[in-house]
Amino acid sequence: MIGDSQVNAGTRVRFRVLRMAFLLAVITYLDRVCISIAAPFIVNDLDITLLQMGTAFSAFTLAYSLFEVPSGWLGDRIGPRRVLTRIVLWWSVFTMLTGLAQGVRSLVAIRFLFGAGEAGAFPNLARSFSTWFPPRERGMANGVLFFGTRLGGALAAPAVLLVIQYWGWRTCFFAFGTLGFVWALWWQRSYRDRPADHPEVDAAELAWIDAGRPDAAPAPTPWTSILSSANLYAICAMYFGYAYGLYFYFTWLPTYLVRELGFSQVSGGFFASLPFVLAGLANLAGGWTTDRLARTRGLRHARVTLGCLSFASSAALILASTLATDPIAKAVLLAVALGSADFALSACWAVCLDIGAAHAGVVTAFMNTIGNIGGFIGPIVVGYMVDQWHSWTMPLYLTAGVYAFGALAWLAVDPNKRIA
Repeated sequence: MIGDSQVNAGTRVRFRVLRMAFLLAVITYLDRVCISIAAPFIVNDLDITLLQMGTAFSAFTLAYSLFEVPSGWLGDRIGPRRVLTRIVLWWSVFTMLTGLAQGVRSLVAIRFLFGAGEAGAFPNLARSFSTWFPPRERGMANGVLFFGTRLGGALAAPAVLLVIQYWGWRTCFFAFGTLGFVWALWWQRSYRDRPADHPEVDAAELAWIDAGRPDAAPAPTPWTSILSSANLYAICAMYFGYAYGLYFYFTWLPTYLVRELGFSQVSGGFFASLPFVLAGLANLAGGWTTDRLARTRGLRHARVTLGCLSFASSAALILASTLATDPIAKAVLLAVALGSADFALSACWAVCLDIGAAHAGVVTAFMNTIGNIGGFIGPIVVGYMVDQWHSWTMPLYLTAGVYAFGALAWLAVDPNKRIA
């Protein structure tokens, strides 16, 4: 564990960067999960089917996948400061425009453009971490970051339901969309792409950041090495499994809780928030654990062993939820399953920094692109299966199987093998 005297040596501007990243993660997932909580109201108001709603969910993830690598590459080239400012302003506008949708066509178009704008947010945050944090602190930094995503997901349910109760579903998109404008102004004024360029960073903190960190200076992107890396493909396969399962929670869980398990809107909102609460705590614990294992047992145990066991446990818990008969037991098992998967989330992103170094933006973007292809497929598959068979059991079986596939893919990852 990092000693307090070391952590507190010199200034602590990097933790301000982490606070900005944390708050962006909260806002990102408030905006992203907002639509899943509002989905039952949108379906009724716009008179659309579950399959059409699933198409709107997936339009976001399709665009997010298509534009992820270009946005991550741009962050490597010109820096996260300018790229993230553009990203946050864009998605905030289209969050607000979601409240103006009049039918399935406009809803799908708006969500597609929303996804195109938000693409690259997390690769650019990862790129900033590779510059601002030494390897010994990156698990912690990623843990805090993804705790923010789960906090945003947990806050979304009660906040959205409260706004809908008094002002309707359209108003919640306008309300949440304004938050990004405030953050973008703060980021533009306070962040610098290089710690050495920040006026408040002293020599002691700069030395701490640089200690043990490989050269992350701008360099030509080694596309041949990246595209021929079996290591990268294993990471992408692993993350496909993770994101396929994750998007069930982002999209269909509130509908499943209310329509299938019979929860009221209030109790359904609670159980829709519970997975994100547990996942947030798991992110903090997982970030600390992967850093600890990296120092004591090496990167393979810190990333691969931890990741494989976490994903396998999640698959088992989802299967267990289909066997339970009590609705509360089903909901709790599903919540714990997300927490189990998220225990490995810091390891997922840290391994990209391990192998990517100066090209972390591109590497994380590739991983997130393939993951979001899983996120694109998942909601459509669930919507189709439920529409056709009027059962949620088979979609959950499939989700458990995809998590198990992700666990196996972890075994092919070598965190000690750098791409370039």
